Amino acid sequence: MLRRNFALNNGVNLGRDTCHQTGPVVFSMSMKTSIRKAVIPAAGLGTRFLPATKSVPKEMLTIVDKPILLYVVEEAVAAGIEDIVLIQGRGKGAIEDFFDTSYELEATLERGQKEDLLETVRRLKDLANIISVRQKVPLGLGHAVYASRSVVGDEPFALLLGDEIMISEPNTPSAIGQLAAHFDREGKSVVAVMDVPKSEVSKYGIIAGEDQGHGLIRVKDVIEKPSPQEAPTTLALPGRYAFSGAIFKYLENAKPGKNGEIQLTDAMVKLAQNEGLLATKVIARRFDAGDRLGYLQANIELALDRPDLKKELAPYLKELSLRLDKENP
Repeated sequence: MLRRNFALNNGVNLGRDTCHQTGPVVFSMSMKTSIRKAVIPAAGLGTRFLPATKSVPKEMLTIVDKPILLYVVEEAVAAGIEDIVLIQGRGKGAIEDFFDTSYELEATLERGQKEDLLETVRRLKDLANIISVRQKVPLGLGHAVYASRSVVGDEPFALLLGDEIMISEPNTPSAIGQLAAHFDREGKSVVAVMDVPKSEVSKYGIIAGEDQGHGLIRVKDVIEKPSPQEAPTTLALPGRYAFSGAIFKYLENAKPGKNGEIQLTDAMVKLAQNEGLLATKVIARRFDAGDRLGYLQANIELALDRPDLKKELAPYLKELSLRLDKENP
């Protein structure tokens, strides 16, 4: 899935690959929010990346030189979130090890006087308070989120899907930080949405609602992966949510929905009907790193963000483009 750029007020794709919101909302880089916990589901099998994911968690596949999951955790930390609740399944021990102390590696780097690498490795264990929760049976996203209730309690929390990368522009709050700010301002749960082509709505949860102004939509319905004929809009959920603790009571009583799974979207409908639910577009570049094409795009574009790599990578890409043009005139 490609990254996209959007304007909420007119629904026009602006031609750059940014999930963009227009309107009078102004974010402060120093703002503090009431959301102090983030839930990151990371229990999936990663079948689209087999055979690599037979022994390596999908979330630990690297984008340049950082695992996918680290980008997601850093986004949450940038929003002032202190506790990261990872929902994991079997065979995900590498994730816990990544955020733990590595005595042998640190000693080796220290002996070799590789101070920059040593600082990078040590920073990981101090990045946030990492809490691991086991999802014993994979029964859908809603079931994974509900597994975090014993840690989150009745507090508001952020939910970030573990294979979706959101990169904010300089001097802009992280994507989840923008949702958290809306949550505090409006006193209601807020989810990120993006425009997708009609032909792709079956890949996402799709919302229906009405414009509330100030870049916000009052959600009336949420449909899990509808057909193009069933979809009420082309506003899709890209995997960023700021929920009140009320979502748990609707997940607790949720019945298996599409594909026999506990769907988060079904609980979101109940939340919208009772407590209210808002949607907005965030200012961020989005990469679907759980998709092979999106994963490759993320590697290329995030490498180009690195001055140490761009100098040699950019000329290579230009040369490759010329070669492809000759091969496919």
